[in-house]
Amino acid sequence: MSQQTIRLTINGEPSELVVEPWRSLLDALRVEGGLTGTKKGCDVGDCGACTVVLDGKPVNACLVLAVEVEGCDLRTIEGLQPGPGQVHPLQEQFMRCGAAQCGFCTPGVLMMAKALLDDTPRPTEAEIRFALAGNICRCTGYTKIIEAVRRTAEEDTEEDTEEGAAA
Repeated sequence: MSQQTIRLTINGEPSELVVEPWRSLLDALRVEGGLTGTKKGCDVGDCGACTVVLDGKPVNACLVLAVEVEGCDLRTIEGLQPGPGQVHPLQEQFMRCGAAQCGFCTPGVLMMAKALLDDTPRPTEAEIRFALAGNICRCTGYTKIIEAVRRTAEEDTEEDTEEGAAA
């Protein structure tokens, strides 16, 4: 069986994965990359559990062939936190709001929310709902998830305002 070496940046670090040409990005991350935070749910792009951010855009890793990400910048849930022992503001709000129940969908939801906030720093509730529509959560009913994303956006807005006043 022929394998290919793909070179990309994963969570800010130059990386290489040796994969079969038919291997999905999801399986390559979990098996070859040892990054098991990205969850394998439906494996057909319906649930969003495997959402990662590829070159700034959220994608379902189960629908992307690993060989397609040559030279790309990839962010997984393992790379969300700003540093060792720290949590991202989204993670903080998820904990405060009780937005994670069983936690299976949480990595994909967090990555989708991160992509949304990077693209739209002050989303409306409708924009949050639309962005998260591809992420299925069986436990929370989404209310607490939406609240956590909204609070993160508000927190970022407050910090931007404080920084602007200090300048």
